[in-house]
Amino acid sequence: MKRRFKRTREELASIVAMTETFFATEQIDPALRHVVDLVTEELFVNTISYNTETDADVLIEMATAGDGVEVSLVDFDVERFDPTLERQVNVDAPLEEREPGGLGLFLILKMVDAINYEYHDRQSRTTFRVGGN
Repeated sequence: MKRRFKRTREELASIVAMTETFFATEQIDPALRHVVDLVTEELFVNTISYNTETDADVLIEMATAGDGVEVSLVDFDVERFDPTLERQVNVDAPLEEREPGGLGLFLILKMVDAINYEYHDRQSRTTFRVGGN
């Protein structure tokens, strides 16, 4: 299943609806859905927040991967930004000493079973897999 989404946070409800339809149609274990929704949302929000040099829609693709799910977010006409790189996040620091940013990506790297980033000709593709090991 694939669909394009405009670069607005208002699309998040439509993205969740896509996930719901995909899980029902493909009969995917509902226990995986929370992680898929959370990771997709975090990657989408980062994409539209930081890749501001384009107005192109973001393509989201979902496919089965064994008993799990593989999701790709494709962004067009953008600079390279690899969300798979580990960032320095001090999770032990008190809240008042933490710097904003990076925690969402830090968390999704811990939640997925695999994540991959590709960049070619100003097109980025971030693909993650949950379940299906």
